[in-house]
Amino acid sequence: MSAPGYQDISEKLIIVYNIVKLLVLDKKFNLVALGGTFDHLHLGHRSLLKKAFEVGNSVLIGITGDSYLKKYKKKSNITNCYESRVLNLINFIKKNFKNTSFSIIKLDDKYGPTVTSKEIQALVTSTETKQTGLRINRIRVKNGLDPLLIITVDLILSCDGIPLSSTRIRSGEINSLGKILKKNLNGL
Repeated sequence: MSAPGYQDISEKLIIVYNIVKLLVLDKKFNLVALGGTFDHLHLGHRSLLKKAFEVGNSVLIGITGDSYLKKYKKKSNITNCYESRVLNLINFIKKNFKNTSFSIIKLDDKYGPTVTSKEIQALVTSTETKQTGLRINRIRVKNGLDPLLIITVDLILSCDGIPLSSTRIRSGEINSLGKILKKNLNGL
């Protein structure tokens, strides 16, 4: 049996650091970040935002820009342009999360300011995107920054038990509440 690699040890240290940080903090974080495309807002987005507003005094939301989507997510079927997604998100937040402090930035790369900012203290991810959070922390440590506390939110399931997603909403399979609109390929 070989000794664990540097990456394994590094990741374990980051996890321990995050646990200790969480235990000693009895107040909200000053700045929490999360990111995504935010196309066809749904209950999963609401869950991520709810957690971010619960743990952060202010929330920095990165929305993937159109040029990044075209360049790196060629198979993406995002139907709303960046400006529409921003406006929809602002309206969604104003309706669902009154009296909150937030700012929105355009993401033109995979990580945005999460790998360089000293102000961001925590990152809210879904179970699906937690690995990206771990990669962000590895980059931060290499850059001499403290790792972010990663707060993971479970995926929201649709009525058929499959995770709710903008892709499924765009295809007309489900609505934003996870209600089934048409049968998927498995006949569910």
